[in-house]
Amino acid sequence: MNSETGIQTKKRKRKNKVIETSVIIALFIILAVILPVVIPAFRLRLVGRFLSLAIVALGIDLIWGYTGLLSLGHGIFFALGGYALAMHLNLQIPEGKIPEFFTLYGVEKLPWIWQPFYSFPVTILALIIIPGIVAGLIGYLVFRNRIKGVYFSILTQAALLVFYNFFNGQQELINGTNGLKTDTEKIFGVLASSPNAQRGFYVTTVILLGLVYLLCRWLTSGRFGRLLMAIRDDETRVRFSGYNPTGYKVLVFGISGAIAGIAGALYTVQTGIINPSIMQVAFSIEMVIWVAVGGRGTLIGAILGTMLVRLAQTSLSESFPEIWLFFQGALFLTVVTVLPDGIVGWFKDYGSPKLRSLIRRDQPLVTYPSLVEDPEVQQERDEIGGRR
Repeated sequence: MNSETGIQTKKRKRKNKVIETSVIIALFIILAVILPVVIPAFRLRLVGRFLSLAIVALGIDLIWGYTGLLSLGHGIFFALGGYALAMHLNLQIPEGKIPEFFTLYGVEKLPWIWQPFYSFPVTILALIIIPGIVAGLIGYLVFRNRIKGVYFSILTQAALLVFYNFFNGQQELINGTNGLKTDTEKIFGVLASSPNAQRGFYVTTVILLGLVYLLCRWLTSGRFGRLLMAIRDDETRVRFSGYNPTGYKVLVFGISGAIAGIAGALYTVQTGIINPSIMQVAFSIEMVIWVAVGGRGTLIGAILGTMLVRLAQTSLSESFPEIWLFFQGALFLTVVTVLPDGIVGWFKDYGSPKLRSLIRRDQPLVTYPSLVEDPEVQQERDEIGGRR
């Protein structure tokens, strides 16, 4: 009986993987092939921003949905990735010159911290490694003291405020509150705001979204993923089992920070500017809401939640500019009260069984699925039906 139940469970998991793979392939075809042809350049650029935000949502789902670490400070790592790429673009000027904003503050020589960003390969490494290292350091300082739960969330939010105020005050280094523009700069000799460059950024975003999703799925599918979920469910028991959760939490938090840095870079080149406002508390909280709407601990829910919320915000703000925030609040309240497991969670628990019942498919018993296929049980059922 137990072996048959295990077989049924494996079949169900295999079927879920097939469904998830089919959804991912369909989304990739729609995003990479169909949308660039059917929608105008402005809307395509808008969708590209949403997809870059979906990347950071995947990173948050990795630490929140699978590890139980609710970070309210991911705007730090998002901004670090954006600033890294923006600094490289601002250095695409004739040799011997410096970005124009430096002259406003009397700076005549390029600061040393800008020097490595002349190189594009170094910039790519920096926008991944720097956010990852910063996240790892913050995680180490917090996790080594066994701080978790709401205290961890408060500390990440406090770190966000520290970085926000620091970047605001760096006029002579990164133009302070004004930030760095990227739409008037060139990349590989092409204006970053040109349609061809933006289409290239969009395709790159779609590809990286798929790669980050595969990375997160790989991390959460094997032994490492099971250990992350064990830390989420009962960290004390994990310690008694001989594991040290601190190292695993630091590692996964660093990976999530690196993912946020990639997302920030892609968002910056498709927005045209990066400034400290991206590190405001409200934006980091909104990242968490995207994951909650889609369904945490599902990965695909992080993508769907981000796209749905951002598309709803855009359409409502265009149609109802004065009251669209009320619609946003109503959406979040609905998710918390009616869909606590998000859209994907609701579909798995209710929507999918309901759909199968509508098309009159036999429902296997949850506790003893092997009884459904037992010939003796089937014969007894037929005999009882004949007597009636």
